[in-house]
Amino acid sequence: MEVYDAIKGRRSVRRFKKDPVEEEKVEALKEALRSAPSAGNLRMRRFYFVFNEEVKKRLSAAAFDQRFILEAPLVVVACADLRIADYYGKRGVELYAIQDCAVSVENMMLMAHSLGLGSVWVGAFAESEAARSLSLPEELRPVAIVPVGYPAAVPSAPKRGTAEEEVVTVR
Repeated sequence: MEVYDAIKGRRSVRRFKKDPVEEEKVEALKEALRSAPSAGNLRMRRFYFVFNEEVKKRLSAAAFDQRFILEAPLVVVACADLRIADYYGKRGVELYAIQDCAVSVENMMLMAHSLGLGSVWVGAFAESEAARSLSLPEELRPVAIVPVGYPAAVPSAPKRGTAEEEVVTVR
């Protein structure tokens, strides 16, 4: 799949089949996460691959009972490592570590799409509950919950604004 096709074709999937994600695809998702750029190459991020049903229930509860989290055979939780980010001080903690997670998750979501998998970025969740669900150490801040699996339904493309509405060109 060409990159542009993956970018244009990826959708936020919230309905999943029960089929497990094959191990080679799980490894490809991990590699996509690890291949993303990182501020100063410090890798200020950690990823939890959750297959455990009880942990998924707790993550769903932390995400205000978004039930599709329970349907996905795999749930990836992206965490900013604030201990490492502190190398850059306040900006590292408040921005760079978040950016590291974001670019990694986008890589993974595009890889998932190219492998025939669906995913969705969940940002609406109680951080403290999500952290407790995974028994995260204090220095890890959960940034995104990403359910992944084979789509049971793929939504159509959302209406988008024009480039002029979102992009400013400065010459």
